[in-house]
Amino acid sequence: MHKIIFDCDNTMGVKNCDVDDGLTLLYLLGREDIDLLGVTTTFGNSKIDIVHKNTEKMFDELKINNLPLYKGAPSSVNRQSEASQYLARMAKEYPGEITLLATGSLTNLLGAYELDSDFFSNLKEIVLMGGITKPLIINGKNLDELNFSCDSKASYEVLSSDAMVTVLTGHICLQALFGDNEYKRLMERDSKKIYQYIRNKTIDWFEYVMNEFGIQGFYNWDIVAAVYITHPQLFDRKLEKVVSTPEDLKKGYLKINQESYSGYEVNIPTRIEDINRFNNIVFEAWGRVKI
Repeated sequence: MHKIIFDCDNTMGVKNCDVDDGLTLLYLLGREDIDLLGVTTTFGNSKIDIVHKNTEKMFDELKINNLPLYKGAPSSVNRQSEASQYLARMAKEYPGEITLLATGSLTNLLGAYELDSDFFSNLKEIVLMGGITKPLIINGKNLDELNFSCDSKASYEVLSSDAMVTVLTGHICLQALFGDNEYKRLMERDSKKIYQYIRNKTIDWFEYVMNEFGIQGFYNWDIVAAVYITHPQLFDRKLEKVVSTPEDLKKGYLKINQESYSGYEVNIPTRIEDINRFNNIVFEAWGRVKI
């Protein structure tokens, strides 16, 4: 059983904002091998007030009333918040047991470390979605990195901490396209309310991405990191020596230099070994969510 806290910038359902955090939450809720201890919100896809209000709404829609939800800091100016306090407290309460899944800015994580210098070492591992190792190109368009660049100092402190860190970059997430075939699966399972919910919450984003990038579908960025936690065997393991400074991370760049003596070691998978199995695992988890 995986003890997980999900730190996210959930905007599923917000106009012209990504849906990946919300789909990831549904995945976590549907996994029988996950003990989801709580959810904390952070900025990234939108401002913290919008993210948190939207997550509260999602909790109401899904009738989630037994899961802690804490609001994070609005910016990197002051990283202290209910979320950072909760993260520090829980890591101390369950030393070596919690996997922290973070899919937005990493402000709350650094805030927790500011409260407790043992925070990173108290965690079992940190799994992140973010960062790029080269330009991220979608159908000829360059896409700016978001998550690590939102708070580059926090990103640096997390990546270079003494925690075991795995990063699912934008590049590997391009392998997880939620396209026409996936929407067809939603239609075929229309009798389940959760699939109706997902379709209704994502169709506007599907159309937005098609208009912006000319592709049929959207990339399921954050859920790749969640599936890594439950099915690491679906991914290659690639330990890299990262030498990025906070300045580099202002653009989300993970600079790799295996010969460096001053870098920090991060696991950066590059491949989803079986994308069909990946999608089956996701749909099966979603299907278990009651609504």
